[in-house]
Amino acid sequence: MISELKARNTITAIRALDVPVLRYCFGIIYWRTEEIKKTDRKIRKMLTMYKMHHPKADIDRLYVKRKEGGRGLVQIEAAYRVEIINIAEYLNRNYKKDQFVNIIKSHESTQPNMNSIIKTAAKTTEELSQPNEKSDAKQDGIQHTRARLGEFIKKKGKTNYCMGSTLEI
Repeated sequence: MISELKARNTITAIRALDVPVLRYCFGIIYWRTEEIKKTDRKIRKMLTMYKMHHPKADIDRLYVKRKEGGRGLVQIEAAYRVEIINIAEYLNRNYKKDQFVNIIKSHESTQPNMNSIIKTAAKTTEELSQPNEKSDAKQDGIQHTRARLGEFIKKKGKTNYCMGSTLEI
């Protein structure tokens, strides 16, 4: 993190270098949810320590796409869920075509619930499909952040900033 990169380039570097390494490990190493959240928290903490994110700034804005006014950081927990579901879909789709995939799928079916990718993916898919008050509140927060950013961008487009004062166009 100690570099001369600006915040935008640091976020791009994290997205390009760190997240793919983690995604590769998600299917190989068993990760507990607490570990994933801790990793996400550590990234945010380091961004704050190196003055690339203000301590009181909105956390949801970090994960909103850059085109929508956010910072464009990938949420590690969401990347984990996506990767586990993709691996399970691959195993379920290709187990008849490839003998090695068939061996992996049969091994996965004998694993306990917490270590099985297929069972974890089924649990994750079920959690995502069920309406949840906590996830609804988080989605509302993200939608509110996007709306505020959209209003700011529209306002910025109508206003000319010149020498510290604003002039309506």
